[in-house]
Amino acid sequence: MYFILSKTLDFLLMPFLWVLLLLLLALFLKSAAKKRFCLVSAVTILLVLSNPWLANIAWRAWEVDAVPVSQVKSHDVAIILTGVTSYRNDIPDRIHTAKGADRFLQALQLYRLGKIDKFLISGGSGLIIKDKVPEAVQIKKILLIAGVPEGDIFIESNSRNTRENAVNTGKVLAKHPEWERPLLVTSAFHMRRAAGCFRKAGIKTDTYSTDFYAGEKSYALDDTIIPSIEAFDRWHLLLHEIAGYAVYKLLGYC
Repeated sequence: MYFILSKTLDFLLMPFLWVLLLLLLALFLKSAAKKRFCLVSAVTILLVLSNPWLANIAWRAWEVDAVPVSQVKSHDVAIILTGVTSYRNDIPDRIHTAKGADRFLQALQLYRLGKIDKFLISGGSGLIIKDKVPEAVQIKKILLIAGVPEGDIFIESNSRNTRENAVNTGKVLAKHPEWERPLLVTSAFHMRRAAGCFRKAGIKTDTYSTDFYAGEKSYALDDTIIPSIEAFDRWHLLLHEIAGYAVYKLLGYC
């Protein structure tokens, strides 16, 4: 039930949906004052959320800072959280990744540098009805293609959200007491919630943020004034994560 509710909340947090509803209200409301209010609100949302400078400030405030590679110590295992691949029935002969592929690519870099010994990939399918190949399985295939020995890759493919990532990963870690120093790897915007869930599950980890959406501080014209559809679109992800963190806090998950 919670999984379905979280998907519903994600839909309601779409800024595009807010603008669309306000425009529809402006079209059908009879009151001129209410029409004007809806139109002004829609334009305001568009202008504010499409401002790349404001978006970057918000992202910089939320994302967990990067740890320099040179400062990463040796770890027994890197726990990689999924949410970065998709599966297509019409093109099943390859693996499709998104921007968040940094989660496993940068962990692979640490592996090659000798800073981690094993991979533990946590994540199944995030779909409500239609099933697909678990993400952990897909990422394992990529690591195998990259030359990582199969004996260094472990997966748990049942988790559908961050809390389940922590709980199910804990069960795997319990079977490997030799893994005394795990490293949690996920996107910078997701690390706040993920680290909280792992702490609640009694799992002590170091953290390694990847997949950054925030950029450097900039006051160039195109970064401060010119509207950006990319900035507008990314607010949905940020609002989703902030809301998810708040709900997890209320439920005692993190």
